[in-house]
Amino acid sequence: MAFVNSLMATLHHLCAFTLSACLVYEFVAFHKGLGVEEARRIQRVDLWYGISAGLLVAVGLLRVFYFEKGAAFYAANLMFWVKMALFMIVGLLSIYPTIRYIKWNPILAENRSPEIPDAEYKNIRLLLLLEMIGLVLILFAAPAMARAILML
Repeated sequence: MAFVNSLMATLHHLCAFTLSACLVYEFVAFHKGLGVEEARRIQRVDLWYGISAGLLVAVGLLRVFYFEKGAAFYAANLMFWVKMALFMIVGLLSIYPTIRYIKWNPILAENRSPEIPDAEYKNIRLLLLLEMIGLVLILFAAPAMARAILML
């Protein structure tokens, strides 16, 4: 069982690192005056961001219910619930940028660069920043959770 627990932990970490890398890329790459290739790259990275988030949840739930310390440990762990709430908030924050990126498809299909209005640009930059802050807080909560800090 130790091998399987290690394998599941590795998969969980790979998903978390992929999600983190995608978010950092979006945060750095998103700017006014995107070229066609830059916009397409952001769309692809955002797709991987979503895929890695979905896999992270699936692997995480498997770890909670079938591996590691068991569901009772996590249910009684306040930091687990903080981490889950933060993950949900980050997920909700990511919806608007994703929708905006998808709306670029007709323009990109014509091989034209997307025009990003100032208000939309500011909104997406703010949401990406808030997602980054949420990610940092999750990265703080995760080891606190694993070390059973703040058990209920």
